[in-house]
Amino acid sequence: MLTKRIIPCLDVDQGKVVKGVNFVNLRNAGDPVELASFYNEQGADELVFLDITASSDGRNTMVDVVQRVSKEVFIPLTVGGGIRSVNDVRVMLESGADKVSFNTAAVADPDLIKRSANHFGNQCIVVAVDARRIEAESKFSAQDQSGFHINPDISIKNSSEWEVFIYGGRKRTGIDAIKWIQLVTQLGAGELLVTSMDSDGMQNGYDINLLNEISKKVSVPVIASGGAGNLDHLCDAIIEGNADAVLAASIFHFGKYTIKQAKQHMHEKGIPIRL
Repeated sequence: MLTKRIIPCLDVDQGKVVKGVNFVNLRNAGDPVELASFYNEQGADELVFLDITASSDGRNTMVDVVQRVSKEVFIPLTVGGGIRSVNDVRVMLESGADKVSFNTAAVADPDLIKRSANHFGNQCIVVAVDARRIEAESKFSAQDQSGFHINPDISIKNSSEWEVFIYGGRKRTGIDAIKWIQLVTQLGAGELLVTSMDSDGMQNGYDINLLNEISKKVSVPVIASGGAGNLDHLCDAIIEGNADAVLAASIFHFGKYTIKQAKQHMHEKGIPIRL
């Protein structure tokens, strides 16, 4: 079994790290540069920086913040939010990011994944999927509210249990999450960041069923996101959900657990982890 990873997530809004519940009711969690430095020293395996309002506000990711964060960390840094072109990818990589994450932009232009992977390599390209469980009747009444042309072959109608949302969880797409992850990996995504919107911030555990369904369909690494409330939840995502990494925010930002405690607990559960 390959070494698993613990990845703190910095959701940034207007220059501050924030954390909410189900993508709303955001509260301030601190300065991104200070938190990045803290997690680097704590022994985090990687760090994810998401400018969560860049797409919905129609602006680019805050390059200056990315540059300052990258100077403080010596672990892989993934940056997402407001990245819409191959040139945007180049700017982020030149600013110190090791990987870039697409979400809304990938739905708007799926070929952007392929173009970016061809330019920079699959290892640099992460596709973030914000998925919400849907009621059975919604599969037949759902209308595409994204404003983008959606391939009917990946529609949620008569399909799986999860729908893809974009613009930081603000808009539904009518896209089936399981079909979507298969498409984006075929286009060149080297990694998937899968967030359960239903579990996000609830601290009741990750959506194990969602992780299992995705892990069975793809061969690229899957990062579990949304729902960590205790250290067993991290273990469950890997052991039961077959995730390759666990991303968490609340349990680390507000001091409930340290990275060291999380790694020690996972090690005791038999999970290969870099101590």
